[in-house]
Amino acid sequence: MSTQELIRRIQIDGDEAAFNELYELHEAKLHKFAYSFLAEREAAEEIVNDAFLKIWLARERLNNIKNLQVYLYVLIKNACLNHLRSSSSKKIKELQLTESYYFHLSVDPSQLLISKELQIRVLRAVNSLPPRCKLIFKMVKEDDLSCNEVADILGLSNKTVFAQLAIALKKLDDTLSNK
Repeated sequence: MSTQELIRRIQIDGDEAAFNELYELHEAKLHKFAYSFLAEREAAEEIVNDAFLKIWLARERLNNIKNLQVYLYVLIKNACLNHLRSSSSKKIKELQLTESYYFHLSVDPSQLLISKELQIRVLRAVNSLPPRCKLIFKMVKEDDLSCNEVADILGLSNKTVFAQLAIALKKLDDTLSNK
């Protein structure tokens, strides 16, 4: 079922099953995103659950949200930053958090076809990227967000996101073609 249909069922019918389906559809990615900021599983889980609670409580106004995925990512990012500001563990600056390491090669059928050696080379190449490039590359390539959505989530201009993605792809191409 499409996200739009789930939103319609939640908004109009108060359908809890549709809400649970929406939660299952987005929870894992949002949890990884929150964890990349906080490095605390429980806090990340709580922030994601709070975000969905807000969605449920404001379900009558869901049609006002143009892009639910971007809305959820921004909601999670802001909640994470607020949590970090209010917590006693303020060891990392906000800018470093925004650019924090957020890359993980997930196992899927297409990756099973890639040789172990190539997987290692790709992972090394990605790890060698500057933090902002890594974050943007991961959000576009793993989370399937558009460059415009990433710009909205991170509060950057579209040009910055496009430039960072181009830098990431160029560095990956150079690294992988030289070996």
